[in-house]
Amino acid sequence: MKEKIITKNAEKTQEVGKLLATELRGGEVISLLGDLGGGKTTFTQGLATGLSVKETITSPTFTIMKKYPVEHNTIKNLYHLDLYRLSNPQELADLGFAEIAADPQNVTVIEWANKAKEIIPPENNLQIRFGWLGKDKREITFSTYSRSPACRQAGSEIPIRSGRTSKQTKGEVLY
Repeated sequence: MKEKIITKNAEKTQEVGKLLATELRGGEVISLLGDLGGGKTTFTQGLATGLSVKETITSPTFTIMKKYPVEHNTIKNLYHLDLYRLSNPQELADLGFAEIAADPQNVTVIEWANKAKEIIPPENNLQIRFGWLGKDKREITFSTYSRSPACRQAGSEIPIRSGRTSKQTKGEVLY
């Protein structure tokens, strides 16, 4: 399954993150892929807002991982990881990633997930690729190969739901 949204500014990218938050149930691992400045942190800020995280979300580039408490009936924690400076996947394993990702009360968001794809569990993984189309315009592509119905639902619902207030052309939702 692949779905695509094009956002015209940072606020719209955050709104897409908020929409995704409404579909999450816990246990999802969200892999964010794309170049520097692609919108990964901006999207995560929106997702965190949608999960009622009270703290300001910044990229954990130097700390690798941040944990945020969530006010949601089935989700207790949002883990935000930035693997840009990761030397090898073992560093992530050493942080207890397997336990974090396996906990159904966590949602795990991973920027630069391609740096540790070997240890990211595929069963609850939603991959989101960010493409830079200009100063503020971003292309966000949702892909999942997950066997998790909730993860598959989340990835397919976002373009449909965001399309309610935008226009759709040639398989892309402009938002």
